[in-house]
Amino acid sequence: MRENKRAIAVEEETPTQRVRRARKIDRVLAATYPDAKAELDFDNAFECLVVTVLSAQTTDKRVNLVRPTLFAAYPDPASMAAADRDHLEQIVGPLGFFRAKTESLLKLSAALMERYDGQVPGRLEDLVTLPGVGRKTANVVLGNAFDVPGITVDTHFGRLSRRLGFTEETDPVKVEHAVGALFEKRDWTMLSHHLIWHGRRCCHAKKPACGACPVARWCPSYGEGPTDPGEADKLLRTEGPN
Repeated sequence: MRENKRAIAVEEETPTQRVRRARKIDRVLAATYPDAKAELDFDNAFECLVVTVLSAQTTDKRVNLVRPTLFAAYPDPASMAAADRDHLEQIVGPLGFFRAKTESLLKLSAALMERYDGQVPGRLEDLVTLPGVGRKTANVVLGNAFDVPGITVDTHFGRLSRRLGFTEETDPVKVEHAVGALFEKRDWTMLSHHLIWHGRRCCHAKKPACGACPVARWCPSYGEGPTDPGEADKLLRTEGPN
């Protein structure tokens, strides 16, 4: 029988205690998910940028299925900026919202050609000026294509940051800054992967697998989901959602 872990009273924490607890959670998640990484496939910064933009309102798995055909036809910003709209729509059609996504890719590629000589910039302040690119997408590209530390506040990261008591903020930019302050900058990218992987596999939005959670003893939200180990084990996923 697993230990019955009591919830942490985060309102009683000092700032130093919160930092220590947060970093302990990240260390345990790192050991739990040693293969954690971006679940979108890409070979270079341009592909990373494009697949991240395409991943909005669809799954990484669907984007990965479309990716080979997309980049075989349009491997760089120059070719994508000059793409036939109907053909591009046909390729990204399985992802949904294909007209809007096609428009985003055409504008994004054109902007890269016009402003950056066809190269993906490696600075946050430049990336967020590109059509369809916000801080979340920019941080994905920085962390995974340029090895520049960045925090990716997607729905999983934001939800777990609040559930784990790292912050009460709901605005993604405020979450990014609040959580970033708890960790060394060098750890930001992998922290993002750890929380996202945990959110997809264990700490689900509607029914978290509390009784099977490796960080339950440090979680103030323990008990929001089933605490019985057998019931919780059934909720675990071995991979992210399809």
